[in-house]
Amino acid sequence: MLLIIIIILGVSFILYTLLGGADFGAGIVETVAGRKGERIVSRAIAPVWEANHVWLILAIVILFTGFPLVYATISVALHIPLMIVLLGIVMRGTSFTFRHYDVAPAKSHAYYSAFFRASSFITPVFLGITLGAMILGDINLEYTGSFYQQYVRPWFNVFCLVVGLFSASLFGYIAAVFLIGEATYPIEQKRYTRISKLFLLLTISMGVLVFITAEFYGHHLFSEFFQSGWSIAAFSAVALLTPVAFYLFNHPNTVYLRAAVSVQVTLIMLGWFAMQFPILLYEKNGNHLTFYNTQAPYATQFQLLIALLVGLLFVLPAFYFLFKVFKKDSGQNVNS
Repeated sequence: MLLIIIIILGVSFILYTLLGGADFGAGIVETVAGRKGERIVSRAIAPVWEANHVWLILAIVILFTGFPLVYATISVALHIPLMIVLLGIVMRGTSFTFRHYDVAPAKSHAYYSAFFRASSFITPVFLGITLGAMILGDINLEYTGSFYQQYVRPWFNVFCLVVGLFSASLFGYIAAVFLIGEATYPIEQKRYTRISKLFLLLTISMGVLVFITAEFYGHHLFSEFFQSGWSIAAFSAVALLTPVAFYLFNHPNTVYLRAAVSVQVTLIMLGWFAMQFPILLYEKNGNHLTFYNTQAPYATQFQLLIALLVGLLFVLPAFYFLFKVFKKDSGQNVNS
């Protein structure tokens, strides 16, 4: 039962990275593409962007109900970056909505676009910063020390910032690839192809920098990586898919390209998950929070599992129908 809950939690994070990440990344890509990219971004994410937050909500509910100590620790120790994430989500959603439906766009369009682009960058960065703080192991569950030591230092450091920038570059990569299929004209398709290549190289660079930076803070990610056969296999597959992605950039078929990139991102997350399993949060004194020492009582897990299975019976068909209706024309071969 616990294993099924863990799998659903992992799938929720993967789906939010792929779908929600594409939405946030669209704002980042729009910053690179400029005003010319607004039309495509608006058309691409307007029908589905709000629904993609379902997967983040689902993950939060699973943590809150199934692993309450982890949820409580993150909510207290990392309340500052989490608050910035929430503010970014709200600011991004409102600015995009007002920009898309404003009856007098000439007066306020530039302001809405600026807020949309800034929040699209800030939110994934602080999501990554929060993840970095969970990995680094500078959180003290005893809550002794100054406010800075307890609530700022665990996330306000170079390692967490690098993880945040990796998150933003990964989201930008996902979005740029998906936007290739949304582009109408060859010049637009070439623009997003160039941006996709840029973000792919940036993501690889930031990923390597995450491992290097961790060594300076005493967290030996390289050692953990080489001790996990699953992580080695996953990241090796990611590396093998990189030349495949470049080939598909030069011989474009967006169906295959999107599939390859989706597999890449999924393998990155599975490799990272395997590297630190079963730990959910590294703690300063070594008493790390895992799936097994923070799980809710059996009765709670049982009710949670029933709610998840019943809920997914409604959510998955609804999502399929949503994308079928609004995305039926995307993903065609760009040469067609």
